[in-house]
Amino acid sequence: MDHTKKGFNTICTHVGELEDKQFKGAVSPIYLSTSYAFEDVETKRYPRYFNTPNQEALCKKIARLENGEASLIFGSGMAAISTALFAFLKSGDHIVSQRNIYGGTANLINEEFEKHNIEFSYVQGQSITDFVDQIQENTKVIYIETPSNPLLSITDIKAIAKLGKSKGIITMIDNTFASPVNQNPIDLGIDIVLHSATKYLGGHSDILAGAVVGTHEHVDKIFQVAKNFGGSLSDFTVWMLERSIKTLGLRVKQQNENALFLAQWLQENNDIANVYYPGLKSHPDHDIAKQQMKGFGGMLSFELADGLDASQFQKELKLIKSSMSLAGVESTILSPSKTSHSLLSEEERAAQGIKDGLLRFSVGIEEKEDLVADIQQGIEAIKKKQITLS
Repeated sequence: MDHTKKGFNTICTHVGELEDKQFKGAVSPIYLSTSYAFEDVETKRYPRYFNTPNQEALCKKIARLENGEASLIFGSGMAAISTALFAFLKSGDHIVSQRNIYGGTANLINEEFEKHNIEFSYVQGQSITDFVDQIQENTKVIYIETPSNPLLSITDIKAIAKLGKSKGIITMIDNTFASPVNQNPIDLGIDIVLHSATKYLGGHSDILAGAVVGTHEHVDKIFQVAKNFGGSLSDFTVWMLERSIKTLGLRVKQQNENALFLAQWLQENNDIANVYYPGLKSHPDHDIAKQQMKGFGGMLSFELADGLDASQFQKELKLIKSSMSLAGVESTILSPSKTSHSLLSEEERAAQGIKDGLLRFSVGIEEKEDLVADIQQGIEAIKKKQITLS
């Protein structure tokens, strides 16, 4: 079947599906074998080599969603990120990374790169000039994340890609928050796209996985490291992820709509001090977001007004779950200082603008009115408790 001109939801549903030739089932069969024949076969299959039938099929789907040539799937987002970075960095090399990235990635850079004699520089802002100023003769990788975790800042993808190509530097992006529904960095010139597939690609809070997308040449280079690191994914999880991606476009479309509505409502609420969402006209990077995103995503962050306790607020919520991950069909909320960015020091979080009271809100597919009502009752509950205590 020719999928080159098919729509997004058709690609989600059909690209990379395996045919059940024996029983003609409607969904892909699952191949759980960890041992395959090696005599008289075209491909010597081995799970750690990322080439079981289910692995290969899913990689085709993810590559097509990001308009890349090839893809690899991993046991976690950090497995994908670390493998990709070490594939292009060796002792004596240098990486330029924006500072406001996922805490696990920053922790990898801070703790592991020095052990391998890999130099790194952080860019405080999103200006392309800031990146140019940090480039050295031994710079091999520019790493960005946009929208960023957790403050939803936006980096100009096309400008970063142009800079990398002009200097012969590999460009990488964590595209988890946007998802392929809202943003396709390869179309804007980026070399390698990374995902925590645990998030929007999985979408149901029951899968742990990661993905890398790029050219055949780049993905093969990553594979040469990946087969040694051993970060492959079990075929049962591969099958679950392939199933989940079928509804990716539908889920994220609803999450986009809900998040924009909630961000606008929160911005008008006197009990909210700050709202961070690129879909708001007040967001400093709104114009760039409009240029490179098809939708603004289901993630936002906010801070309560002075005197309102963020921790107690989360405990009062009835519908929105206080939970550590994001991008599920259910709405969740967390404190980055206690979870996603807890591995960073207080000073490092402050440098990124992450306050202890910041709340990261992953908006689900529930009815908007129900989410508003839950936030309202949560705020009213903590106000009543404060009045009682005073």
